[in-house]
Amino acid sequence: MAYGHNLAVCDVTAEIPAGAVVGLIGPNGSGKSTLLKAVAGSLPLAEGSIRFGARGMRELAGRVAYVPQREEVNWEFPVTALDVVTMGRYRALGWGRWPGRRERELAEGALAALGLGGLGYRHISQFSGGQQQRVFLARAVVQEPELVLLDEPFTGVDVQNRAVFHEQIRRFAAEGVTVLVATHDLEEVRSTMSHVLLLNRSMVAFGPTAETFTPANLRAAFGGQVAVFEGTAAGKGPG
Repeated sequence: MAYGHNLAVCDVTAEIPAGAVVGLIGPNGSGKSTLLKAVAGSLPLAEGSIRFGARGMRELAGRVAYVPQREEVNWEFPVTALDVVTMGRYRALGWGRWPGRRERELAEGALAALGLGGLGYRHISQFSGGQQQRVFLARAVVQEPELVLLDEPFTGVDVQNRAVFHEQIRRFAAEGVTVLVATHDLEEVRSTMSHVLLLNRSMVAFGPTAETFTPANLRAAFGGQVAVFEGTAAGKGPG
């Protein structure tokens, strides 16, 4: 992946099993968001390929759900929570078809499952930061995805909203849905992710968390930006 003539991410090779929950970690500017956007198909590849089983990502486009960072969303845009969630059904409906009763029911059900039942009428700016993230997670749910991409979903999110995300991620994994989570929270990765991919413009390491989340790999990815202690790791500054 490149911006202009500058490669943002290179030399990433990983085979991720279906139903895995992968923590994508690395310092600021390491290419985490860029990699997620490339997987989502919103950024072109300079070389290489991304496949999902035997299928190319274009074939899978409607079944890839992307939850962006909150900073990327215009929260003043005139839409309700129900409008946002219903957008997750547009690809399944096909060109020229508008959402109907079934789509509305699916959207309302997803909001209810994530603790926002009966609040779909609210403008998206009327929710807390964690609730706004839940609205976009509900949009991902109604897509009936095979792959879910979460970009810094836990940033600024309180314990209650974090627990909702954890529960839905577990549901995805139980259904065989693969989840990639870009995050700065190293403890989150160590305790909740099945796999970890360490990135710093290129891939440092990838594999099951128990084998890959090691002090040596963390130092290789973060350098002096992370303090590593025996059995755990703590970020220094924004990471």
